[in-house]
Amino acid sequence: SELIVRFSGPAGAGAVAPTGGAGAGGSPTREARSCDSCQQISCHRHEGSGPATTSARQVWLVDEAWPEFQALWARRAGPDDLLGLPLDGGRWRMPRYAWAGAPVGRTGDAVIAALGRSAAVRRMAAQGPARRRAELAGAGAIARSLERLLTQDDLEVVVAQSLLPYLWTRGRLGGRRFSVLMTRSPMGVLQARLDEAHAAAPEQLSLADFRADPALVAAEAQALAAAHRIMTPHAAVAAQFGQRAERLDWIAPRRGPAEAAKGRRIAFPGPTAARKGAWAVREAARALDLEVVLAGSALEGEGFWDGVSTLTPGRDWLDGVAAVVQPAVVEDNPRRLLGALAAGVPVIATPACGLDPQPGLTLIPPGDAAALIRALKRLMD
Repeated sequence: SELIVRFSGPAGAGAVAPTGGAGAGGSPTREARSCDSCQQISCHRHEGSGPATTSARQVWLVDEAWPEFQALWARRAGPDDLLGLPLDGGRWRMPRYAWAGAPVGRTGDAVIAALGRSAAVRRMAAQGPARRRAELAGAGAIARSLERLLTQDDLEVVVAQSLLPYLWTRGRLGGRRFSVLMTRSPMGVLQARLDEAHAAAPEQLSLADFRADPALVAAEAQALAAAHRIMTPHAAVAAQFGQRAERLDWIAPRRGPAEAAKGRRIAFPGPTAARKGAWAVREAARALDLEVVLAGSALEGEGFWDGVSTLTPGRDWLDGVAAVVQPAVVEDNPRRLLGALAAGVPVIATPACGLDPQPGLTLIPPGDAAALIRALKRLMD
């Protein structure tokens, strides 16, 4: 790298521009390309010939406590590494932020910003632009608080995707090598998928309920292009980054088998939203006369499930279920699908759910009711 300085004002009397010509005694001189080559050892900026001082630690700036990321921290973190997290999830009884093995004396937090985000999101409707804006604004506040943990000597950073665009636009990642803990596809990719799905089914209005600020979308894309490594358990996300992606193993919950299927009963993890494939599930349930266990919140409005026999989950939401279905357009965190597979319950999902092909899993195109009906018929028969 080099620093180029151009003087645009008039030269003073006797001023001489630096050149690459001969110096005293005819010896050649080098152009001043950096502090290493200017040869001005009397300058207050001269650091001598010793090696530059850098930190041996990595700084981890994290958000949600996914078990896969906690396992990565346990394997990779060095004795001097610093963990910056929104807050102490154990102390505040917020499992979302409960990072197991957080090192005593080597953590930093953003308690005020994290509590502010939680309060703002709770005040919003279960779905819609206001909620999405509150989530993004909260992530920005947490990023601004945690950035104080970075010193000029910290050259290695691991950063949560939710914090990434804010740290990038504020210049906090410049000159550092950083890796990203990815929980979803980039915003630009997600929005393109939702746009495509909404164009195919314009009656599904919630597919178009929110789009992020284009400047934020661009900042995330720029930061991801500059990232050294992308670390994620999500198969569809990892596939977008080629050799820079590091696939982490999904960590399935430990549980026993569910009770045997009872009749024609399926479960929908939900929530009831178009982006999760709710419209396809409803169509399949009506066509095949199925009972549907609704394990998530209802976001599509009153009367959405009219004509379908629905059940609320019991003690174990998988008991008596013949299959779990999630024909999602977007699914970042397939925890319930992992639980169903661990319990021996067949799962019908889409590649957007991030799971690799495996026994017990049937993959269909997103939001495709006809494909869902065919897959369910094969299971039921």
